[in-house]
Amino acid sequence: MTSQSSSSWATGRLCRSGPFPRRSLEIGAIVVGFIYWWPVGLALVAWKFAGYPAFAELRDAARRTVSDFEGGRPASRFARAFEAANRRGGTGNAAFDEYRRAELDRLEAQRRALEEESRAFSDFVEELKRARDREQFDAFMAKRRTEGGSRSV
Repeated sequence: MTSQSSSSWATGRLCRSGPFPRRSLEIGAIVVGFIYWWPVGLALVAWKFAGYPAFAELRDAARRTVSDFEGGRPASRFARAFEAANRRGGTGNAAFDEYRRAELDRLEAQRRALEEESRAFSDFVEELKRARDREQFDAFMAKRRTEGGSRSV
């Protein structure tokens, strides 16, 4: 039994990285990758540490990571439940759905009123700026006329 297990280790069947010639080729490829273009060497090291997954496994893992990163899944359990309730169009409780709809309508009306007030305030500030600019320009012109009149004499 010992001779069989030692021969398995010697042939590389039980070793993840394979027999000696394979390991030396891998290390050589990593070194050449770092010398030629460092991202290739880094990718080879990452692939080696990941346990030599097949490219389909890497692709699937990358897709899962990207979909999680892009917000494919909300962060909390509450956010997932809220999103599910919004997708269905309701919670199943008619009274709560009616209350929710009324509150959302009220909030929307408040948002529109706030936007209108904001627009009116912006117009008011713009009018004040125009009036101040007009006043400054009139003062400049009056000063220039008085200085201009004294110079010509």
